[in-house]
Amino acid sequence: MIEARGAGSGAGTDSPPGRRNGGREGGAKPKLLFGATALVVVLALAAGAVFLLGGGDDKAAGPPPEQRIEPTAYTPDFGDEGTTAIAKRAADPRELTVEEVFGADTKTVKGGGLTFALTGTHLSKDCKAVSWGAVLQQDLAKAQCRAIVRGAYLSADKRFSGQFIAIDLADAAGVQQILRSLDPANGAGFVLPLNPEGAPPFVKGFSSAFAQARGHYAVLAWVQKAGGADPASLNELLEASLPIEYPVDFVWVRVQMADGRR
Repeated sequence: MIEARGAGSGAGTDSPPGRRNGGREGGAKPKLLFGATALVVVLALAAGAVFLLGGGDDKAAGPPPEQRIEPTAYTPDFGDEGTTAIAKRAADPRELTVEEVFGADTKTVKGGGLTFALTGTHLSKDCKAVSWGAVLQQDLAKAQCRAIVRGAYLSADKRFSGQFIAIDLADAAGVQQILRSLDPANGAGFVLPLNPEGAPPFVKGFSSAFAQARGHYAVLAWVQKAGGADPASLNELLEASLPIEYPVDFVWVRVQMADGRR
């Protein structure tokens, strides 16, 4: 857990600690207009070539601006207490699955007077495809990101939306770097929120993310009020994030399995 937030998972059960110009009249003007038209065509073709070749500015690539969401408040926990047994992927080589991270006991999670239902899950082995920001994507590649698992939650009263994210990296050193890269103050980028069909979307607005270093995994609980509205206080989102963290228990199972092999 993030030390500044107190102990316990907050999921309702005990568990280990842990962002023109218009045309004019005149005899010679048609030639000028034709030239301008030709120039527009050339420029359009050039732009198309850049798109097809994957070049151009980072802001023109990847998801549209409305999907490039990052938290307003970001709290990282670099402590990594109790998970040194899986500090390297070599000690924990089995690939993550959606079913492992979002087991039966994570379909409904409770805490802070709220009940959340899991509305969708997704696993991507292409970490670049589910993130934005050239710097973050480069750092994910350097850290040998193998998969990003995401789950979306919605509170029963529909006042809060949540995202749980697990990032599988090569080692704990890579996790430390990714937690720094995810800090909106660094402008490196962020993971795309999962927006399942039929559920209210996670949108730009006020949100808080709480990131943890856990072995060779970076895990995040990211929450916002419906529609990205401002919370009454940061504590309101802190409390709402506690049940969203419940899927982090998969880490402790991995630690126990690694310990058993030693």
